[in-house]
Amino acid sequence: MTWFSLSLKPWGGITKFLCLFCLCLLLIVSCGNPQQTGTSPPDVNTTGNSRITVGTTQKPRTLDPADAYELASLGLVYNMSDRLYTYEPGSTEIKPQLATALPQISQDGLTYTIPLRQKVVFHDGTPFNAEAMAFSLKRFLQNKGKPSFLLADVVQSVKATGDYELTIKLKKPFAAFPSLLAFSGVCPVSPKVYEIGEGKFKPNIFVGTGPYKLANFGPDSVQFDVFDKYWGEKPANNGIKLQILSSGVNLYNAFRKKSVDVAYLSMDPDQVRSLKDKAKNGDWQAIPIQGSVMSYMALNQNQKPLDNPVVRQAIASMIDRSQIKERVWYGQADAAYSMIPTTLNVYKPVFEKQYGDGNTEKAKQLLTSAGFSKSNPAKVEIWYPSSSPPRSLAAIVLKALAKKTMDGILQFEVIAVDSTTFFQQIPKGIYPAILLDWYPDFLDADNYIQPFLSCDKGSTAKGCLDGGSQSQGSFYYSDRMNKLIDQQRQEQNPEVRQKIFTEIQELVAKDVPFVPLWQSKDFVFAQKGMSGVQLDPTQNLIYKIIKK
Repeated sequence: MTWFSLSLKPWGGITKFLCLFCLCLLLIVSCGNPQQTGTSPPDVNTTGNSRITVGTTQKPRTLDPADAYELASLGLVYNMSDRLYTYEPGSTEIKPQLATALPQISQDGLTYTIPLRQKVVFHDGTPFNAEAMAFSLKRFLQNKGKPSFLLADVVQSVKATGDYELTIKLKKPFAAFPSLLAFSGVCPVSPKVYEIGEGKFKPNIFVGTGPYKLANFGPDSVQFDVFDKYWGEKPANNGIKLQILSSGVNLYNAFRKKSVDVAYLSMDPDQVRSLKDKAKNGDWQAIPIQGSVMSYMALNQNQKPLDNPVVRQAIASMIDRSQIKERVWYGQADAAYSMIPTTLNVYKPVFEKQYGDGNTEKAKQLLTSAGFSKSNPAKVEIWYPSSSPPRSLAAIVLKALAKKTMDGILQFEVIAVDSTTFFQQIPKGIYPAILLDWYPDFLDADNYIQPFLSCDKGSTAKGCLDGGSQSQGSFYYSDRMNKLIDQQRQEQNPEVRQKIFTEIQELVAKDVPFVPLWQSKDFVFAQKGMSGVQLDPTQNLIYKIIKK
């Protein structure tokens, strides 16, 4: 296949006459059949299974799955690829995709044997088999891209143990491993196109096995064509054009003017509210999607006055999520009462049970018992990235709520900093409190717990010196929490594992290294006549089922 190369091949030894004749013939044919070049041909917005235009502000950095770790890139990889396992829309349970069954797991929990689908080919015609899958996973590990740690932390070896049988050995038991194999970047790529080697990425092409193949990857648009040799159900449309807009305002206007069929990511809450209101009049469709993105306040236990757990409990008590929901999100988010989202069956609303919501009287009592008063207030700085309007507004709301309801006993100071500096400084421990968003890598409760609460090195006195809680800014250390995290990672029995997660959530509510604030509620907007507009549980818009 040469669709990923737009350069013309040399003519070779041909007479001038033949060259001119062929060139004229090419021009005649081209006038009737536009060929793919650096710009996409115009799409006709007609009924039937025509090409769908999707509008977004998310600009992909790369299409190489071994290096893709942003939603913009992963969303495109997801739609051009298959994984061993995937999700049903609206469900967090995995199902086989390129695998033909769930893994067979050895008694010690270290060896996963996976049967693979036959009669699958890559976009370049290369057959898919166990060797190709093993190559792709090894490449994900060894090329050391941004998401490589997801496998590197747990995988010991990958082997093809049959033409269509894959065997993966883990370094240690990890009950969530099958869910990790549904991560968009852990997809097979053609061994004839890609290579293994640190830093050897191909950011501008994609050759996988999915229902679409890449036709054009430009600075402001991406075009997918239907892959005619796809093994599974063919897309309900004739291809996708992704139009990349420079701002939420431009995306808002493009959708209102019907320049795009579907709009998803990202508009400000007020723009979303405006489109929702007009959808009630029947102008277009506003499709609500329960998200799995979580937002937290991290409380640094190594900074005063947050080194006192009573102060952290007081903050958990006084936060009024209903105010944040209405003033920041215009109702476009749900209150969060656990580190784990409601979309997972182990969720327990432990913070609601323990502290209520906006319980300022309890907060005052806690702070008074810890020796704070109007003349000796607990003062806390809350830092956030200046590039995030929702977190900026949330910080302002939190400061105003403390001023209005806490009688001066608790005072918040809010400070913005540029995003690069913000994320670089978090592990250094200079921020007393920060506002964080978390987009899950894979849909298992472990991914909302281990990256935030685990600690590889530390002590109760000094806090976490190395580990998840240090990298996320709370510096929380607990022997009990570390043991619980290890237990749930090894436990294969879902019921036993659920009980462990219950204890983990209760311990978080007691120690309060983080305060859960809100859980995302996304909206996708579609023009009238569009159908099949859905997200998968990891927030990817599913292109192949959209039609008009």
